[in-house]
Amino acid sequence: MYEALSGVLVTLVDVSATDREILRLAVPAFLALIAEPLFLLSDAAIVGHLGTPELAGLGIAAVVLQTAVGLCVFLAFGTTASVARHLGAGDRRGALAQGIDGVWLAVLIGTVTTVLGVVLTGPLVAAFGVGGETARHAETYLRLAFLGTTPLLVMLATTGILRGLQDTRTPLVVAVAGNALNIALNLLLVYGAGPVPGLGIAGSAIGSVIAQVASAAALLAVVVRAARREGAPLSPDLSGIKAAAHAAVALVIRTLTLRAALLVGTYAVTLTASGHGTEVDLAAHQVAFTVWTFLAFALDAIAIAAQALTGRSLGAGDVETTRALTATMMRWGLRSGIATGLALALASPLLGPLFTEDQAVRDLLVPVLLVAALGQPVTGLVFVLDGVLIGAGDGTYLAWAGLAVLAAYAPVVLLAAILGGSIVWVWVAMQVAFIGSRAVLLTLRARGDAWLVTGTATRARRR
Repeated sequence: MYEALSGVLVTLVDVSATDREILRLAVPAFLALIAEPLFLLSDAAIVGHLGTPELAGLGIAAVVLQTAVGLCVFLAFGTTASVARHLGAGDRRGALAQGIDGVWLAVLIGTVTTVLGVVLTGPLVAAFGVGGETARHAETYLRLAFLGTTPLLVMLATTGILRGLQDTRTPLVVAVAGNALNIALNLLLVYGAGPVPGLGIAGSAIGSVIAQVASAAALLAVVVRAARREGAPLSPDLSGIKAAAHAAVALVIRTLTLRAALLVGTYAVTLTASGHGTEVDLAAHQVAFTVWTFLAFALDAIAIAAQALTGRSLGAGDVETTRALTATMMRWGLRSGIATGLALALASPLLGPLFTEDQAVRDLLVPVLLVAALGQPVTGLVFVLDGVLIGAGDGTYLAWAGLAVLAAYAPVVLLAAILGGSIVWVWVAMQVAFIGSRAVLLTLRARGDAWLVTGTATRARRR
């Protein structure tokens, strides 16, 4: 399927060898990225038929889980960059050895998160201020779902290894198969069939954990087989795990600043005083943000290709190729942003009815989506440059840049909400102050030479 899609894209643009390689990595990465939210929607539909309290409980649990796992995305990003560097240097054994360190770090973080999550399930749910049936269902689901944290983090780390090895096809296959298994198990365990009793929302959590374990095992089997083939060690290496953890700190800060900026934007929506009312503003913002997030998957797929290819070229010590690759990636980001922006602008009057019957929400949604559409070309550039610098291992700069962007964006978006009185101005602030300032800082960095560090970080490992 993805070969066919790649072929179609090749015919639409003037494609060089580098372009073909970008497509080879980006297309399956995009399909894998959209598989997860599509199947999460299926989970919500299955649980939703149990009743509103169950669905509300699932929503609360999902926010907690997505936050915990989302903060660990560095396991994929950081591993992709380090593995790709070793691959570019011709050290496939070292690439896999470094990747295995990332897997052990995932196991360590996952174990701690699981224990804390299970113990603190009650307080975590209580923090949302809900009670009664909703709280009970949220606790039931969350306590069981935390058991899948370690497999989820192992999936992130092994996916990062495979991306660093320039393989985005295997994660796609596992994502589709694993999520299909998730749907089947959810249907069986939630409602029951034959001798299998229906377990309600607990069945959904159990089914998801089983599917996560199976997916993690499949990816881990591929990585372990490759490591054995290259003679890379599989046992824990304390110095390697520490190095991976140290490198992860900057990426965690980067991720925290991005999430904080998005939360500030949502808070700003509650400060608007439009004539439609706060509920309409929040509903329109949620729909717009959902659409924007989906479009981000297309741009993020190109960023994933940027991570893998940048790490490989710098590992090979080829600065000239890295510069040329960055220029090509920037063109891809801009072109992709223009394409998604045009698509969003054309679809803006049609998307409202898909999400809501409220005419006030529909009317407010159109100008918000048009603002988002105008910002897509710059957004595409930002995603790609972020991927390039992650691939270069420039996490420290990304962390400081994230803090600077948050400091600049927060007061602007809050003032836009208060003075503008509409979420349209909130989205204008998002495109100008958030996306715009990120574009400036990332472009300035890319034009310099400080991030062009070649070779690999060498360290002793057991032979």
